[in-house]
Amino acid sequence: MTARIGVVTFPGSLDDRDTQRAIRLAGAEPVALWHKDKDLKQVDAVVLCGGFSYGDYLRAGAIARFSPVMEPLLEQAKAGLPVLGICNGFQILTEAHLLPGTMLRNNHLHFICRDQKLRVENASTAWTTDYSAGQEIHIPLKNNDGQYVADAYTLDKLEAEGRVAFRYLDFNPNGSQRDIAGVSNEAGNVVGLMPHPEHAVEPLIGTGRTDGLPFFTSILKKLVNA
Repeated sequence: MTARIGVVTFPGSLDDRDTQRAIRLAGAEPVALWHKDKDLKQVDAVVLCGGFSYGDYLRAGAIARFSPVMEPLLEQAKAGLPVLGICNGFQILTEAHLLPGTMLRNNHLHFICRDQKLRVENASTAWTTDYSAGQEIHIPLKNNDGQYVADAYTLDKLEAEGRVAFRYLDFNPNGSQRDIAGVSNEAGNVVGLMPHPEHAVEPLIGTGRTDGLPFFTSILKKLVNA
């Protein structure tokens, strides 16, 4: 049976088709979910893709957090459903309090688009098992509100529990505290990051590498072996 991974589209989402393609390349079936859907169509996992949901009015992800689709997603994520938030999706997960911390405007106050070097800090989440801890990868990055911040207690707790999933290397593109590029929840089924792995799944696009594909093969293997 083919694993079914939902991809939620909000008004202003940009990368839903790219994410669906990445899922298909990994060998799973992408399932399109609209933000007004009140059920998740019995998918096995969900990706909140990148873009500018609701034009980033109020705060990035602040309005999308209240879309109808988020009610079943919140309930099922807390029960173990794997959820990946990419860029705007990461912002939505923090607004929904599925992940700790929040995202602020980049510290240089400019939109940034570049290939970004990362270090994999946690290779045991539902979305990272096809990586190795300490592995260095290159993933495209594009954001305006990508500065990850949290209070010192939360940051120390994330570090102590191994919940920093990815860290920026060589260059911090947005001022994120402790160079944090992505985090997970306590159970490891919910992961959010600012860089875009769906743009690094084929040699001819993005970075020209396939460093982002293991996100999607990781979750496929977890679902198949569950």
